[in-house]
Amino acid sequence: MKRWRTAAVAGESMRPALRPGDWLLVRAGADPGEGDIVVARHPGRPEQLIVKRAVRRTPGGWWLESDNQGAPGRQDSWDFDAVPDELIVGRVVARYWPPSRWSVFARRAA
Repeated sequence: MKRWRTAAVAGESMRPALRPGDWLLVRAGADPGEGDIVVARHPGRPEQLIVKRAVRRTPGGWWLESDNQGAPGRQDSWDFDAVPDELIVGRVVARYWPPSRWSVFARRAA
């Protein structure tokens, strides 16, 4: 069952697409595609949510990367390998806060 949830961006790792303080609308349970922004559980700390770009599907799950590889403290699949499907929370569909940066994130073409 797909449902909606929200997530906040806390770090610099997804700049320029996302900034700290952005609030996102997430389609929980939605299958990501290559290029989509997703929310996932950190493989080493499942209580922590991360926002990353789905780069490619691998036998072990989704390879997730930060848009800003130089961000302080950034962690992604380069650090923890592919993220298993069960740790993918959902696909980001929109940024709703702040209002001046409101935008919809369309599915990327494969």
